[in-house]
Amino acid sequence: MLRTLFSPRIMGLHVLTIGVLIAFILLGRWQLGVFQDSGKPRASVDPGPVAVGTLAPTGAQLNGELVGRRVTAGGVYEADRQLLVADRRADVDAPGGKVSRDAGYWVLTPLKLDDGTLMPVVRGWVARSDDPAVAAVPQGRVTVTGRLRPQEGTDSVQRRAGGLPAGQVQTVSTGELINLWTGQRVRTGYVVAQPPSGSLAQVKVSPPIVGGTLTWRNLAYAANWWIFAGFAVFMWFHFVRDAVRADRDRAKSPEMALEG
Repeated sequence: MLRTLFSPRIMGLHVLTIGVLIAFILLGRWQLGVFQDSGKPRASVDPGPVAVGTLAPTGAQLNGELVGRRVTAGGVYEADRQLLVADRRADVDAPGGKVSRDAGYWVLTPLKLDDGTLMPVVRGWVARSDDPAVAAVPQGRVTVTGRLRPQEGTDSVQRRAGGLPAGQVQTVSTGELINLWTGQRVRTGYVVAQPPSGSLAQVKVSPPIVGGTLTWRNLAYAANWWIFAGFAVFMWFHFVRDAVRADRDRAKSPEMALEG
């Protein structure tokens, strides 16, 4: 049997089978990787800016597909209604949670649009609440460009013990802003200004992100390659078994002739 297994003809079969197995397994892993990558979130096509009034409603939820869209808003800042959002970094994608050492404030100023509604605008970030840039609110009519973000839930952050000073809030919640800016219609969500206002630091915000769609066809391809690998092992086994049987039969034939 060993002589058959290590004969040149069968050794060539061993090498060919190993090569086929490696190739099929790698091809299957490649297709599996394509399948896994297809389900990962990815940045969508970033369209040009549109008027914020066409995307941010009043009295309704913000459509998830609109989060991160570039918008423009024209109006007048109402400096007397300005608020500071406490315990925030200059990173819009990391609100709340445990307060970090570099936490500061978002400067949230309502922009009164031409239709009389208020659009909350994060004009930028400061490290200290007494920074002079906080009070430097642009006067007169302005045009703000930025990205639209959804309102935050009031339970989405860790609350400070003892509450906050007057003029500060913990979240950018439309419901809370309606209570603070009484008598005003407030649009849902908020705009992160890009570029920031004056000498305020830029608050980082990501473009629209869409969830990936799993390509099940690639998973089927991966399974097919691994099935082919199993079939190659099956064929190798049968070829080797037939070769061993044939050699045994040839070895027995002379013996049987002599006995006859």
